[in-house]
This record gives sequence, structure tokens and C-alpha cells, in this order.
Amino acid sequence: MSVEHASKRIIEGYARGGVDLSADEVWAVEAHLELCRVCRDRLSAAVGAGVPAVASLVDTVWSGLEPQLAVTATMPRRRRWSAPLSRWMTPTMVPWLAMVVVVTLLALLLDLSDTGSGEVSLVLLLAPVLPVLGVAASWSRGLDPAYELTASAPRAGLYLVLRRTASVLGVVVPLLLVGGWATGVMVAQWLLPCLAFTSTTLALGGVVGVTRAAVALATVWAVVVVAPTLATSRTAFALQTGGLPAWGLILALGIGVVIARRGAYTVLGTHR
Repeated sequence: MSVEHASKRIIEGYARGGVDLSADEVWAVEAHLELCRVCRDRLSAAVGAGVPAVASLVDTVWSGLEPQLAVTATMPRRRRWSAPLSRWMTPTMVPWLAMVVVVTLLALLLDLSDTGSGEVSLVLLLAPVLPVLGVAASWSRGLDPAYELTASAPRAGLYLVLRRTASVLGVVVPLLLVGGWATGVMVAQWLLPCLAFTSTTLALGGVVGVTRAAVALATVWAVVVVAPTLATSRTAFALQTGGLPAWGLILALGIGVVIARRGAYTVLGTHR
């Protein structure tokens, strides 16, 4: 693609179904077509000239839809704040984020009232998995009725994955910051595991799907760390200051894998 418009090769290749284009080129031209009317007109001309069967199919579909569109009520215009917000999160995330907030507040109250688990901070214990739950909810096929439409959109690759992850962290991190300050937990003790778990979820999600990766990691954390910690009422080494270098390494590796496999997030199966 050139700086301003898609090249003739890409336009004609996309008109033929994109079989001759790489996944990154297909993603790029679809994103460009959203904003460029000139290239949309060029694509329309290429389809009409080079792929008459597709043009005939579009005309047939349009002829069937046009009478129905004429009598369909127009959707109300969205409020100004809702359009930018919808680019960062889906409505299905709201109840899950609300649940995360409630769980964090309950853990904080138990810590402050000394009715928790001895020397173990429940806020610290839950910090790594709280954002993972929100990320899983944002890509759940069962929770989002518009899942397939969203996952197959031009911007449904790493761009949208990172946006939704950032929206989850934007809610969870300030909440954990307050909880850590109130309980006296050092910021690095909860922040590094939180970010490391999130980056690992995204890295593993490029292979098995984001939701499956989140569920698997949350289960492993519950079995390996949460259950033994609550049983012994002693903070596990993974949550002590001595384990911070390991969390930093996991965070760096997770980010590296996400960057190296950024093209994998354009595949529909990644959003499982």
C-alpha cells in the first residue's frame, strides 16, 4: 500500500477474494477502505470489471434488501460519549468489570478488618487474575452476541485486543492501587504479577484463544498458589518481593511473544 491509497495490485487482489494477499495486507486494506471513499470506488470498479459473479451477487442481495430498508425504522443516533467508548470495550464487559470491582472491594474490606487469612493479603492474592477475568469476558463467544461480527471486523486483530485489554486494566489497576495503598502492599508486589499474567494471557491467546488462555491461567493460579496460600495462611514466594524478578521476566517474555506473533490475532479462532 502507498501512503495515501491502496495499490492497484492490492485492490485487484482483494476484489478476487484476497487469496493472493497476506493476512496483514488484507487487514490493512480493509481498515483503509473504512476511511477512504476513493479506494472503495476503485474496489467497486475492480469487482465489476474483474469479478462479474460477485457484482451480480451484490446486486441480487441489494435488490432484496432495498425494499426492506425503505420501511425499517432508523436507529437513534448514539450519544457523543458512547461512540469512542464502544471502540475500547463491549457492553458484555460491564457486568464482569462490576464483579471484579465488587470482589476487590470485598477483599480489601476483609484485609482491613483483619478477618482475612492471617498474614496473607487477599488483594495481593487476587491481583494477578482480576484483569484476566475481564479480558476473558471481553472475548467470550458465549457472552457477546456480536462476537463473530466483531471478531471478523477489519480491526479485530491485535489492535482491538490491546484496546480491550487496556480498558480492563484502566478499571482494575486504579482499584488495586487504592487497595494496595490501604493495606500497605508495595505497588510492585501486585502490579508486576497483574501485568505479567495479562501479557501471558495474550501471548498464550495467540495459540489457543484469549478466553481459553485466561481460564487456563486463572485455574492454574487458583490450584498452585491460592489454595496452598489459604490452607497455610502464609504468603507464597510468588507474591513476596523475592519473586519480583521472575514476574518481570514473565512480563517481558509475554510482551515479546505478543509482538512476535502479532499477526496471529487477525485469525478468527484467536478470539475464542
